[in-house]
Amino acid sequence: MKDLKTEILVSGGLPKLETSRCAGSGEALLKPSLLPMALESSELSADRQPRDNWGSSLEFLMSCIALSVGLGNVWRFPFTALENGGGAFLIPYLVVLFVVGKPIYYMEMLLGQFSSRGIVQVFDFAPLMRGVGYAQLLALGVLATYYASVMALTLRYFFDSFASELPWSFCREEWGDGCVSASGGQPLQGQLSRNFSSSTQLYLQRIVLNETDSLEEGIGYPSGSLALMLGFSWLTVTLIIIRGVKSSGKAAYVLALFPYVVMFILLVRALTLPGAYDGVMYFLTPQWEKLLEPQVWYNAVTQVFFSLAVCFGVIIMYSSYNRFGHNVYRDANIVTTLDTFTSLLSGVIIFGILGNLAHESGTKDIASVVKAGPGLAFISYPDAIAKFKMFPQVFSLLFFAMLFMLGVGSNVGMVSCIMTVLKDQFVNVKLWIIVVSLSVIGFLVGLIYITPGGQHIITLMDFHGVTFVSLVSAIFELIAVGWIYGTKRLCQDAEYMLNIKTSNYYRICWSIVTPLVMLVILVYSLLTMRPLSYNGQEFPLVYRVVGWCVSGCIIGQLFYWAFYANFKQPKGSLKSRINNSIKPHSDWGPSDPKKLMDYQMFLRNKDEENAKNVNRRCVCYTAGDRIFG
Repeated sequence: MKDLKTEILVSGGLPKLETSRCAGSGEALLKPSLLPMALESSELSADRQPRDNWGSSLEFLMSCIALSVGLGNVWRFPFTALENGGGAFLIPYLVVLFVVGKPIYYMEMLLGQFSSRGIVQVFDFAPLMRGVGYAQLLALGVLATYYASVMALTLRYFFDSFASELPWSFCREEWGDGCVSASGGQPLQGQLSRNFSSSTQLYLQRIVLNETDSLEEGIGYPSGSLALMLGFSWLTVTLIIIRGVKSSGKAAYVLALFPYVVMFILLVRALTLPGAYDGVMYFLTPQWEKLLEPQVWYNAVTQVFFSLAVCFGVIIMYSSYNRFGHNVYRDANIVTTLDTFTSLLSGVIIFGILGNLAHESGTKDIASVVKAGPGLAFISYPDAIAKFKMFPQVFSLLFFAMLFMLGVGSNVGMVSCIMTVLKDQFVNVKLWIIVVSLSVIGFLVGLIYITPGGQHIITLMDFHGVTFVSLVSAIFELIAVGWIYGTKRLCQDAEYMLNIKTSNYYRICWSIVTPLVMLVILVYSLLTMRPLSYNGQEFPLVYRVVGWCVSGCIIGQLFYWAFYANFKQPKGSLKSRINNSIKPHSDWGPSDPKKLMDYQMFLRNKDEENAKNVNRRCVCYTAGDRIFG
């Protein structure tokens, strides 16, 4: 390479700008005449470490499915639909999926694969916005730690299901006369409305969690049995990702496919129950008046946002291990479609069971037979399973094994994302050391969530450490990509990498619709915000202060790294430093030096074409050009 550079400098002059493209491959090839134009950048990129690749394109797809098809589909979606009008919720859900979910998913796949960078380094396209990556990284850390505690609960219920009689299906003497047996045939919500408690609720609160009513006296000590389950959960994650994508890719087949086997078994069982038809029809029949309620649309956005796991950086990380030119357009469509199908499948299963519960209790009100909330997976579902007349233990084992697999699939992605950032930063540290360290830290932090006050802390951290800050960072990410980097530039990247033109649907969503929808959702959440509470009790002041400090620390990353990027620029006016800090790094692009040089030539040719086609530019033209190119 050095000899070639010397030879060119001696000969002088610049070669003609031209590229060639391999037919059908979607990859541009570099002609010898292009080499000198990007030598400087290629030398800069030479320091970048070679990146592992997935064993096959199917491993990548299965990993994305295992990540996105998780507890949000099986646990959250059916009851979000139940609380928002049943079938009426499907319409805003599908609309929001179309204008928010799919565009962001495809955008993040493009960014990760094109740059082969993780959640932080990917913002080399606009260093001023690197804080978005750090904010998402911290939110991901919070989410991964309490997600593991949910996995621990599923394991506890899984092993409890081996008992000859499900331990939550009957009342214990010490619970008093206010307990009603879950296997007695009456629905949970009907019992609660008469100031009774189901044995499933009391089992969770008094036996499994030993839950405290308030945080005034502290959170207590971790449960020994749950600590053991938490350790097993982290050990499972560690073994799967100990060798990076080489090991996690193989496990993805089981993590992605096993839940579907269980869901189809549960589907057959649910649809053969008496009254199942009424429940399914309630799920599929819209209540049109609900479409006029802003809260329904807000819930649809949050459901799509967290179900697909967009704007957390995991999709970017997974895509960064792809081979350049892999068809992420196809994969993005497959995953988003399958995610929707899974949500609908879960809805049919759950509403079929709810229809059966309503049938047994002699009521037509499907919404009255179950209690939603943070503990619904360990109250409502076990309550329904306890009422099965045949083999309740078998269905309980299958159900909680499925929940555990869903949790593992999601947590593997989250921890892998953090691992990738650390490995990119500390290239000389062995991967297994990073993985084991993360797991030990995650286990120690997770102990707080399995204390008597743990569910209170989960509610606190879910809002302040995940939900709220993720909405904020998502908006900044969309602004960074759609307006600072530019939709036009992103579409050029997609054209170079995939050899396809980006449709106006994606262009308009990336530039206008998706950021606007997310901004409206954030404003709505701020306007309707109420003091955070758990089980009807507001958090003590000290916990609310801690919660907002966590939010401030995470959101503060946006401003700290923006200031840092501006400070690192050469001296000059504030405007010039800001302009420099929103320009891509000189080695931004494909990790392969030859592809990087060819990509830079591709951009030069595009700029020359634009210069020939227009002589004057106005504000409207500039805005339109950044969107439609």
